[in-house]
Amino acid sequence: MKILVLNCGSSSVKYKLLDMNTNEELGSGGVEKIGMKGSFLKHKRQDGQKILCKGEVLEHQLAIEYILGILTSEKHGAISSLDEIDAVGHRVVHGGEKFNSSVLITDDVIQKIVDCIDIAPLHNPPNLAGIYAINELMPSVPQVAVFDTAFHQTMPDYAYMYGIPYSLYKKYGIRRYGFHGTSHRFVSKRACDFLGVKYCNSKMITAHIGNGASIAAIENGKSVDTSMGFTPIEGLMMGTRSGDVDLGVVTFLMEKEMIGAAAVSTLFNKHSGVLGVSGLSSDMRDIEKAISEGNERAKVALDMYEYRIKKYIGSYIAALNGVDVLVFTGGVGENQTATREKVCEGFAYMGLKIDKELNAKSRGTEVVISTSDSTVKVVVIPTDEELMIATDTLEIVNSSN
Repeated sequence: MKILVLNCGSSSVKYKLLDMNTNEELGSGGVEKIGMKGSFLKHKRQDGQKILCKGEVLEHQLAIEYILGILTSEKHGAISSLDEIDAVGHRVVHGGEKFNSSVLITDDVIQKIVDCIDIAPLHNPPNLAGIYAINELMPSVPQVAVFDTAFHQTMPDYAYMYGIPYSLYKKYGIRRYGFHGTSHRFVSKRACDFLGVKYCNSKMITAHIGNGASIAAIENGKSVDTSMGFTPIEGLMMGTRSGDVDLGVVTFLMEKEMIGAAAVSTLFNKHSGVLGVSGLSSDMRDIEKAISEGNERAKVALDMYEYRIKKYIGSYIAALNGVDVLVFTGGVGENQTATREKVCEGFAYMGLKIDKELNAKSRGTEVVISTSDSTVKVVVIPTDEELMIATDTLEIVNSSN
């Protein structure tokens, strides 16, 4: 079965076409700057050659038409006809409390995703645009929605509730939902397969750390806590997001700077975090370079970033009453060897030990970086959310036939 995976953002559409019979990637890429000047499509062919196509792309349906066009093109495509695409899997950011697993998309499912727009106004509309586009362009092809929030729906109420009047939770659905669920689910399962550990009998902490970052506590295959909350801003300090911040700071700045809700949201989502503290960049490679040149603000930013990771992992060890496996994934987790070492040093007291030499040369590959006598297995697992979405799509479409 050939499955097209779509990830529609506000101004982009990322895609990957997978042959699930052979586990081959037939083509991948993305359309960037939708609705803006300088739109372009970048495509990686099955042979690895990269193609760049420039042109005006005004909206998501046109972007998806371009994607389908290049996938079926004689020169760069991997299929001769759209009839070869058996199903489409969509990343949908927010399913609220309505979805605790991936689902076949129906009119009722679409309406429930629409109902979640209030709690995900930036994310669900472009996700829906992708679904509508496929309905229009490939009406007979089954579609599956895979929700970022679904994996975390197993959190107990004491972990997902906020200390606000209960009536506001019931009225507006204000609670902690968590995100990156597809990634946490993929790497936790893959880590257990890689290590030969039973997924349903393990205590795991998965650290998806990069420009966006979150940590999850997973007990016996179920998420019991995660660092992101009602929105993706809660938790770790990230590339441009502040992470945890005193609510009093928000109201103080609104008064002092005389700014409204939209402006303060932009401040804490787009201009804070590593970028805001360093004043340089949200890219850790730039931060490391600046530190080597003696930039103190860059050092403070990195220290804060790593400290938050260590603090959350420590709190989840307590929540789980111990941990068997610690997983690093995401752009930083897979490649930033110094950050992994710094974080793990904080748990030497409990017998967690990493092989510093092995860790220092391990980038972007599946590898155990803990020593043989470590009390906790520490492993690097590159995430593959597209494969997880495609796998769910395959299972759901097959079960519905």
